[in-house]
Amino acid sequence: MITAPAPEAPHWVQLLLSLLGILGGTTGLAAIATVLSQRGKFKADAADTLTEAALTLVQPLQTRITELEGEALHARSELGTLREQVNQLQFVVRVLTRTLDRWRTAVHAPDATLRKVRAVVADSERLSEDR
Repeated sequence: MITAPAPEAPHWVQLLLSLLGILGGTTGLAAIATVLSQRGKFKADAADTLTEAALTLVQPLQTRITELEGEALHARSELGTLREQVNQLQFVVRVLTRTLDRWRTAVHAPDATLRKVRAVVADSERLSEDR
């Protein structure tokens, strides 16, 4: 009896059958399919964990930033008040400096008399009352 040689399968079929045999048949293939299908779930779980950790770290920082913004607003308001007070004090210093200069000039004048110095002081007092 003459037997015909067995028809050869394409190369890729032989490779696929060999691979299935190595992987343990359907059990190994099912394990690989399970791992591949669960891979997306693992990524989602990791993303959720990272998101929760980030929110846990960010929440106290947001609270502190809010507190600092309030403190900065209060400091700016106080700074405005202090600037106004400094401006007022600078004005008073200028007025008093001018008054002192007038008095000094009256005292050091070559023709200075007690009556003239008193008149200059009285004029200064009158000017300060008018303000």
